[in-house]
Amino acid sequence: MILICSGALLGQEKYSGPKPEKADLLYLVHADNLVATEAGEAKEVDRKGDRIAIIAGATSPAATPLTSPIFIIRADKINPDQLEIYKLEVKNGQREVILAHKGKPVAKPLMSTVTKVGEDLYKLEVDQDLAPGEYSISPRDSELVFCFRVY
Repeated sequence: MILICSGALLGQEKYSGPKPEKADLLYLVHADNLVATEAGEAKEVDRKGDRIAIIAGATSPAATPLTSPIFIIRADKINPDQLEIYKLEVKNGQREVILAHKGKPVAKPLMSTVTKVGEDLYKLEVDQDLAPGEYSISPRDSELVFCFRVY
């Protein structure tokens, strides 16, 4: 009897593309190239009963023409299963998302799938097409952000 095992059968895909240079940084996958997302921190402010996360700058230098981008991360301290994707609005030269209104959560993360593709490598895929605009990926309950834009 011959037994064939593959990563897919064991619940783990294999990844043969380029490897991320830095751990805990999300990269956009563009064929055989990786484009680092813009890493930073969001500042939370209260404005007229709204709790808002604000990211400096009107646009991210990390950009993709793909409406269904794929990301790769070499995880060390970040738990990939905690990553959430948010659409950002550009206002007054900065990017922001309303997290809560009068104490009630407002922002809803976009649906995504995380798949382990190597020993410490994970692939993050958005489960829907993204409209052109600014986006942020953030670990749940963290001010750490990885920004990108779809053009």
